[in-house]
Amino acid sequence: MQFNTFKIETFIPEEYLKELRKNLNDIGALTIGGNYDNCMSLSKVTGFWRPLDGADPFEGTIGEICEEKECKVEFCCKKEIVKKAVDTIKKVHPYEEAVINIIPILSAYDI
Repeated sequence: MQFNTFKIETFIPEEYLKELRKNLNDIGALTIGGNYDNCMSLSKVTGFWRPLDGADPFEGTIGEICEEKECKVEFCCKKEIVKKAVDTIKKVHPYEEAVINIIPILSAYDI
């Protein structure tokens, strides 16, 4: 089975959402079916992590468990745009190591 649509999700501080949405939309990553753009969802979540020796964390202290509010951003895009979307997220994202999940989707538009 070949997948043409992928769901991408990332976790980002809320103050970066507008810039991320604009940049993703500018490259066509948030367009669905050709008639809608700026299509993404977000959920407010609490993230946990502990920076280890050698890390340069955006938030937190080396060796201490951190807890912060952040937003989970989700959107679907075509296979041809996935690489550009990931590069765009990395460009906007403030974290040293951003979580970016890429999940193949069998979309109703692909059937």
